[in-house]
Amino acid sequence: MARALGRIKQACSVALVSLFCLLPFSFCLASDEGIRADLPSTGALRVENSRGNVKIEVWDEQYVSISTTIEGAQPVRSPVVIQRTEQQLNVSITRAPLGTLARINLILKIPERSRVEVSTVSGKVEINGLPAELNAQTVSGDIRAEIPTASDANITAESLSRAIESTLSPSELASPARSRFPERLYQARIGAGTKNVRLNTRLGRIVLAGAGTPSRNERVAPSGNVQDSAAQIQNPTQSPAPQISQTQVPPPQETRRPPELIGSNQQTHGAGTPANDTGAPQEVDEGDVIRVDTQLVTVNMSVIDRSTNRGLTGLTQNDFKLYEDGAEQQITRFESSAAPFNLVLLIDLSGSTREVVNLIKGAALRFVNAARAGDSIAIITFANTPVIVSRLTNDRAALRASINSIEQPKGSTKLYDALASTINEVTRDAGNFRRNAIVLMSDGLDSVLPNVEGEGSAIDYQELLARVREFDGVIYSLWLDTTYEPLSELDVQDETFDLAHDRMKEVADAGGGIFYEVESLNDLAGVYERVVADLGTVYSLSYTPTNKTRDRRWRSIHVVVSKPNAVARGKRGYYAN
Repeated sequence: MARALGRIKQACSVALVSLFCLLPFSFCLASDEGIRADLPSTGALRVENSRGNVKIEVWDEQYVSISTTIEGAQPVRSPVVIQRTEQQLNVSITRAPLGTLARINLILKIPERSRVEVSTVSGKVEINGLPAELNAQTVSGDIRAEIPTASDANITAESLSRAIESTLSPSELASPARSRFPERLYQARIGAGTKNVRLNTRLGRIVLAGAGTPSRNERVAPSGNVQDSAAQIQNPTQSPAPQISQTQVPPPQETRRPPELIGSNQQTHGAGTPANDTGAPQEVDEGDVIRVDTQLVTVNMSVIDRSTNRGLTGLTQNDFKLYEDGAEQQITRFESSAAPFNLVLLIDLSGSTREVVNLIKGAALRFVNAARAGDSIAIITFANTPVIVSRLTNDRAALRASINSIEQPKGSTKLYDALASTINEVTRDAGNFRRNAIVLMSDGLDSVLPNVEGEGSAIDYQELLARVREFDGVIYSLWLDTTYEPLSELDVQDETFDLAHDRMKEVADAGGGIFYEVESLNDLAGVYERVVADLGTVYSLSYTPTNKTRDRRWRSIHVVVSKPNAVARGKRGYYAN
């Protein structure tokens, strides 16, 4: 059954966020208004809820109040996670355990100085008041913003499927001539327009309404029954002068058996260091992420001639200069583009007919034929669960026999789970081998997306993206265009196909690889061969950073190639954890 449809509403109960606070008391306290959390000096606040609605009210207090309402069965542990860094306060809801339908709604009261970023999947977003900055986005939920009439706002609102509704009286209203559907784009200025408001939904409605300016002394009544006490707040032993503190109540963990990826050569393994699910948060806007293994950092860079867009081979270590945060580093280990790779084909077979499976088999066989003799290859297919068709091996005959044995699968699409599981297993068995690539072929339609049938992945997309960024290898994504004209609102809509496309591209960007659009399965074999050709232009550079401080901050990496018109492409940084 589609996850976005057919759910019966459960009885609604109201609950306070019950947290064990790992922040200093000045950052997080229980109060009559809910859980209290202090904003950092930047005012940055990020709110994510993939399991329900978000309601935000701007109030006179200088701290953030957080509470919840729960529709359905009460969770065993609080699903709310609060994380605070020097730069940003993060509030999110953990992913739902399998079989859980409870809806968790977040209610926040925030200071006017807040710079807020809100995101949901199908949940509604409501904003009452105007913070210093507002950015709200949702996949299929509605957005309602009540903005004080006596305010200064620069508003951009866009829905990809419905007309914008507004009762505002703006000082200036822009004409969205660039849009095919002008009624779906609203751009206006109120007053001086000093505060930016950006609202975006793919499938939902956006309603803009005026609101009277509340009194400075007016208090917003708490939403729901408050049942907190000081006993719920714990102050753990902290290391001296911590850079980042966090609060997290983990969701119940399911027992999962991920696929094994073990190379035939026991001295040769996969890539990098494992993602740290419970590590301190540090969001980065400026690029993709790699991980540090002890004090050695390795980057895999593809080098092309920008004038011809063709890969450059035959380069030596002397042709490269590598900079970290602007400081040149000494390259201590260099592997040329001719060095072998561990290659993992991750193939989406969900919804495939026998004829489609045969086409995919043929394309995979051509990939094996195109790969270099020294490359090891593994094949994994997935629909509901990952299936190891072949572990890493150089035996081409065995690979061909394994590919020919691929069967038509059953079940829904759990793309995110399959990719995360593959990353984890390759990472776990990596050792010191750092030339690894995952080549993902899919239409991107994980069953968590709106109107996609079946039970979707357990892992949240943003969590998956973090693991992709931390993966010490290269990830290529091949998006198969399965778009069709929907016959009704129960079918997968064009907007969902667009979202799947965008996420597949984002995975390739975060993974340091290339995104390919495959218009039909007949083109798949040719695209596989292009991937093999690109991997033949990848050089691996390792160095020991001169800045040895482990301060959990972002380190920017820039690689310069001395050849004319040469440009290096790959991941652009790491966390100094």
